[in-house]
Amino acid sequence: MTIESIEAIGTWAGQVYKALEATDTRMLGLKQLKKATKLKNDQISAALGWLGREGKIVISMNDEETVTTLV
Repeated sequence: MTIESIEAIGTWAGQVYKALEATDTRMLGLKQLKKATKLKNDQISAALGWLGREGKIVISMNDEETVTTLV
């Protein structure tokens, strides 16, 4: 992995984190994350991996979709 791609993932993680932080519940589904960040699925996936590795989010499933919550 190049430095540029690591920096890009960090940037995407920041966008996802800010989107989650901006909600009252600190929780968003994938569709809501895509709308809030304008990121593609693979970019969101990389960002969620980054945030998950740092212990900043919890990813869970409800009946309708996957939900990401800030810790």
